[in-house]
Amino acid sequence: MDTSERIPTEGIFAIYKEEGLSSHDVVAIVRRTTGQKRVGHAGTLDPYAKGILVVGVGRPATRQLGQIVEKEKEYITRVRLGWRSTSDDREGEKEEVPPATIPSEQAVREALTTFEGVIEQRPPDFSAVKIGGRPAYKFARAKKPVELRLREVIIKEIELLNYEWPLAEIRMVTGPGVYVRSVARDLGELLGTAGYVEVLERTRVGSYTAENAFPLKKRPTRTRFAK
Repeated sequence: MDTSERIPTEGIFAIYKEEGLSSHDVVAIVRRTTGQKRVGHAGTLDPYAKGILVVGVGRPATRQLGQIVEKEKEYITRVRLGWRSTSDDREGEKEEVPPATIPSEQAVREALTTFEGVIEQRPPDFSAVKIGGRPAYKFARAKKPVELRLREVIIKEIELLNYEWPLAEIRMVTGPGVYVRSVARDLGELLGTAGYVEVLERTRVGSYTAENAFPLKKRPTRTRFAK
């Protein structure tokens, strides 16, 4: 950890999480660093993802994390089209789904417009959404049927930053409860193929950004996805 920027021993602040760390790992590191037992986070980031994770240290701070979860979030993701993943991200089992015709950039842009606004979204099978009191991912891991209801969510902004088949780099601003993995999966289906999240960065939660976050490793100065 970069010791030049000391993590506060109480309060709410942002951590810039690097790839390879789980949100639970970050909480454990903050506990060790601050000596505080009461530590929580607002909005999980999967281990393969990087970016802003808002953390609360101390009882008053952790009690306010529910309000942070409701804040809008900004993501930049790289979606790999033409492939299906059991987890809708790069961690799952893959299956190639070749399209009849490779989608044009215009087709991708038009497909993305269908996700803007209030939409109904099905969470990924590998998610913590409960089915009869048990997380969906437990059924998925056991290769049992996963039946998840559509949920109403809002995507405030969505735009294509770059496209070169089979990779689409996308920026989106969302309300609470949106699964970027579901957007990747559904985008692929709309384009007559499949898709999954290959790279994901959460660049903002409310007013928390990389510029005011504490790094656990060296923080990048800009978002850059190598092909």
